[in-house]
Amino acid sequence: MKPFLFCLLFTLLAATARAETLTGVVIVVIDGDTVLFKPDHYAPQSRAFLKLRLAGIDAPEAAQPYGEAATQALKQLALKRRASFESLATDRYGRRVGWLDVGGVDASALLADSGLAWPARNAPAALRQQVQVVRDARRGLWADAEPVPPWVWRRAN
Repeated sequence: MKPFLFCLLFTLLAATARAETLTGVVIVVIDGDTVLFKPDHYAPQSRAFLKLRLAGIDAPEAAQPYGEAATQALKQLALKRRASFESLATDRYGRRVGWLDVGGVDASALLADSGLAWPARNAPAALRQQVQVVRDARRGLWADAEPVPPWVWRRAN
């Protein structure tokens, strides 16, 4: 009986840990790492749009240097375009956190490669390496002598 219960528990945990993939349209770009997304299908009792936070990065806030550039880069890529979103979690603000793909382009990777975002604490190693290459090349926000990370800026402001 114990092996059966263990297998059942494992199956239930694995099912709840799976990422959910949504397709739809980005209807608003709020800032360099947050968008409003209208999924193709939603239940009548749920919202018609979702607030999504890009995984793996933390872009400068709007009032920070490069904040507007990050927002514009995300708008250019995603605004009013079809996209898919792999939802990984929900943050403390109720936003879904995950990977946004627009026409085969990973939005987080694009912002990181443009020098418009810091890697998040839980960023995959490949994304961290990508940011390091951009940082070494002093592209985007890395051109500044001492760029202020958004989490430091938020605490100060």
